[in-house]
Amino acid sequence: MTKGQPITSPVHSDKTPEIEKWFRSAIKADASDLHLKVGMAPKFRIHGKLINTTGDLLTETRAEELIFEIMSEEQKQYFMENGSLDFAYQVGDMDRFRINAFRQRGFISMAARHISGRIPAFESLHIPPVVEKIAEHHDGLVLVTGPTGCGKTTTIASMIDHINRSRACHIVTVEDPIEFLHVDKKAIVSQREIGIDVPDYEDALRSMMRMDPDVVMIGEMRDNETLTAAMRAAETGHLVFATLHANNASQTIQRILDLFPQEERDLARQTFAMTIRAVVSQMLLPGIRPEAKRIPAVEILIRTPIIRKLIAEKRESDIPTAIRAGEGEGMQDFTESLRKLVQEEWIDLKLARQYAPNVEELDMALKGIRSAAAGIL
Repeated sequence: MTKGQPITSPVHSDKTPEIEKWFRSAIKADASDLHLKVGMAPKFRIHGKLINTTGDLLTETRAEELIFEIMSEEQKQYFMENGSLDFAYQVGDMDRFRINAFRQRGFISMAARHISGRIPAFESLHIPPVVEKIAEHHDGLVLVTGPTGCGKTTTIASMIDHINRSRACHIVTVEDPIEFLHVDKKAIVSQREIGIDVPDYEDALRSMMRMDPDVVMIGEMRDNETLTAAMRAAETGHLVFATLHANNASQTIQRILDLFPQEERDLARQTFAMTIRAVVSQMLLPGIRPEAKRIPAVEILIRTPIIRKLIAEKRESDIPTAIRAGEGEGMQDFTESLRKLVQEEWIDLKLARQYAPNVEELDMALKGIRSAAAGIL
C-alpha cells in the first residue's frame, strides 16, 4: 500500500461476518482463490481453474454488504475514494485471505487469495533441495521470481521457516499484507505489516537496520529505493529475501537494472553482481498425480564466480548457458526442470512442451542430449 492508505487489519466484532462462510468453504474445497462479482455466483479457483459454486447470483447490494462488512470505516472511505483496496482477513488461527476489493463497471468486486497458516515443508513443495541450502547462507540477496500466483510467497515462507527452526537469529519481515504467520522457534521472527505496524516501505526500510536483524524479508522489489536498501543490507552481512515479477533469471537481472536511472546502472550492476546470492524463478503447472495437483517448474541461478563475472560484464545473454554449465553446483534452467518433471511423471509431455522456453531443446533433453555450454568465460 502507499503512504496514507488505511490500515489493513481485519474487522473484529461479536458477530461473525457472513462472508466468512465463503472463506471457510474455500478452505474446505482447497481453493486458492474466491471471486465475488455482481451478476454471478461466487466462484472458487481450484487447481488453477475457476469453478462455479451453488450460491445465488450476487446483486449490487448483496456484494456490497458482504465485502463492506469486513472493512473498517477508514477502509471503506479509502475504497470509495480510490476504487480499490488491498487488505487481509484472518479466519481462525491458521488461515488468512489476501483480499483485493475493486470496482469494475461501477460495481464492487473482490478477489481473495487463501494463505494457509500451515507453512509447508520444502519436500511438500516439490522444489529442488538446493533451495534449502540457499536458505542456510548468512548473507547475500535471494530473489524468488515468477508471475502472480506461482507460489513465490510460499517458497520464501518455507525458507524463512527453515531458518526459524534451525538458527538462533532475528528475522525481520516487511510485508503488505502479512500472509504467513511465523511462530518463534529457534529464531525470533518480527513481522511488520505496512499500514498497521509501519506507514510504508520507506519508513520500514529506514528503521530496519536499527532492529538488529540477521535475516530480512522484503515483500516485493518495487523501486530502486527498495532494491538499494536490500543490497545495502546484503553487503553488510545480512541474508535478504525478496520477490520480483520476472519470468526467468536473465529477465530478473534486466528488471532489477531497469529500476535504476541510466546514470546509476553501472554502479547498481556491480553492486548487484557482488550481493546476489541466488535467483529462484518459478512457474506453477497442473500436475498429473493425485497428491500434487499443482507442481512448480523451477529455474535456479546461483552466484558463482562465472555468474558474477557475466553480470558485471553486461553479458546477460550468456547466463542461460552458464546455468546449464552449473548444474553440478545446483543450478538448473526451466528446460532441465521440465525434463525432470516429465520423466518423474509429475506432468505430462504435452503440457511440458507448451511451457518450454524452447521446445526443441526440451525434446533433445528428454533424449539425453543437452547443448554444449562452451564459450562463456
